[in-house]
Formats: sequence, C-alpha cells, structure tokens
Amino acid sequence: MYVQKNQAAQEHPMLHHYVERNSRAIRQERFRGHRVIPFIYSRVRENSPLLFRLLTSRRICSLVGFLSFSEFINERLTDPHRFMRETGVDARECLDLPVSLNTPKKIFERKIRYWDCRPMPHDPAAVVSPADSRVLVGSFDESSSLLLKGKFFDYEELLGVNRRLWLDAFRGGDYAVFRLTPDKYHYNHTPVAGIVRDHYEIDGRYHACHPAAVVSMITPYSKNKRVVTVIDTDVPGGTGLGLVAMVEVVAMMIGDIVQCYSESQYDRPVFLYDGLFMKKGQPKSLFRPGSSTVVLMFQKNRVRFSDDIVWNMSRPDAASIFSRGFDQPLVETDVMLRSLIGTARFQKPNA
Repeated sequence: MYVQKNQAAQEHPMLHHYVERNSRAIRQERFRGHRVIPFIYSRVRENSPLLFRLLTSRRICSLVGFLSFSEFINERLTDPHRFMRETGVDARECLDLPVSLNTPKKIFERKIRYWDCRPMPHDPAAVVSPADSRVLVGSFDESSSLLLKGKFFDYEELLGVNRRLWLDAFRGGDYAVFRLTPDKYHYNHTPVAGIVRDHYEIDGRYHACHPAAVVSMITPYSKNKRVVTVIDTDVPGGTGLGLVAMVEVVAMMIGDIVQCYSESQYDRPVFLYDGLFMKKGQPKSLFRPGSSTVVLMFQKNRVRFSDDIVWNMSRPDAASIFSRGFDQPLVETDVMLRSLIGTARFQKPNA
C-alpha cells in the first residue's frame, strides 16, 4: 500500500466514505451523534481532562446509557417494519417474525438466518469476517507495506501487558479492525476454526469507536474494556494459520459482551472455556446496544488478506476521517459476516 495524501479527504474534510464491496461503489457514512463525539474528543479532552475521564468512565457511561437509551431501546414499536426500513435493517433476514421484534433493543439484538443469507467460502484455509462491519487491515512488521504500527491501538496494551506468551506469539504479525455501526447485526462469529487456548477480559474505559474519536485519541481500542480469545488453528479440523487472537472491544453506552458460542445455528449456547473447539462461522458473542469493534490478530507470515480490501484502502476517490488522522489512505471496505477476508499462507499438517 503506497502512502499518499487522499485527494477527496482534502477537498471534503467532513466526509467519511467506505467502499461497498460487491459493487465497489463509494458510499457516504452518516453518523449518529456526530456533533457530540468530536466535541467530547477535542475540546473536553484538551480543556478538561478530568471531565473527559469522567465521561468515558464505566459508571458514567452506564448512567448516561440508562438515562439516554433505556426508555428508547425498550419502547414498544407500533410499526416494527417501518422502524427496520428507516434504520436499514432487512427484515427478510431475521430469524424471528418482525412482529415479535417490537422494541429497538430486540431489533438490535436480532438473530438472522446466517446459514442462508451469509454464505461462507468452502476453502478450509479461508479466514472470514467475524461481523457485518467495515474493515481496515494492517501490520506490525516493519518491512510490510501494510505497516500501521501504533495507530489504532498499543500492541502490548491491547493484549494485556502481563500476557507475555501471547505478546511474543503475535509480535511482527498482522491485524484487521472490524468496526460495527448501530444498524448492523451485532452477533460476532468465529473467523477461523480451532481450539480456544485462552480467554480473558481486560477492564478499561468506554471511549467511542466513532472514527472522529479514533483519530483524536491515541490508541483508543487498547484503552477500552475488551475480551480477548486466543484460538489455535493448527489442530485437526482447524484453519491452519497458527494462533489467532480475537479481541472484542466495547464502546460508549455498551455495558456488556455476552459470550454465547453455538455449534449449530443459535442452539445450546455455551460460555467459552479453554480447550473448546470452535467451528468457523458460528455465533460466538453478542454486543449489547451500541456500536463496537472487533480486532483480529495473526502471527507473522500466516495470513494473506484479500486483495480488494487492501486495494480499497488506497482509493484516491474516497474521503476518510482515518486518512486525515493517520496521514495516509485508509478507506474501509464494507464486508458481510462470514465473507472471505483472507487465507492462510500455508497450512501445517494436522496431527
């Protein structure tokens, strides 16, 4: 990926575009609360650090979330079909009848017939998107053309500074950042097949995952509350690309990430435990109302990202808040859950 000034970003500094994957068309993202987020992450942070820390604390976010959203998200809808149309939700995908999705919360936490409407590649070496989301890819390797070291998160802080085994395992590797927006389906699915080797939660704050907040903060994703799952894919039936870390990052107003892995559809969900074999493309967790982010981390030289995702990041005809913040082209691609985002560079024989 070459470094250049993004022409569209210079000409239209308030725009944020993404690439629609299937059509390759440029789309403009319209943010909810776009005036509030930049205010919090600029004037408040610079002029009143104490107030900023208070606003992004767990207690205050829970209180604000309750006062601002509790009544709204639980309000009974007289016309669920209309609400879904206005928010961009495709009712045809929903597992439950739209008439039963009669509150915004139920719509946000909806289940879909992913086995029908989110097809998955048959290649056992495929790495698939963990969510309906917008993705950017990067690398920690100094020799990589995707080097974005120290931009979205602090490497050691993200995984946990005391997790030396995993810090050594992923050093010099690659990563992908998947940003969910409020209208998206908010179950996260397994991007690879393999055995859970570790699973832990790291406490943190509740910074927004809005692009304006990301470019205003230094490494925001590693400062938020997050759940880390380390998956060993070099096992019988695994994807065969070494260890993969799946980091689920909470954001403003989100109070929880519910772990609920199901081997078949949404049946008999279980909490994660070390030694659990997870099939690729299955439901793993659910974000509570709000928007948030998933970060996948791969070991060095074990994954090859899809060409179109890499190419789209440098689209000169798209404006991106990330491009302005990081001084290089960084345009997201809108990807569907369980769609191909990369493949294993090589596979170790399963034994």
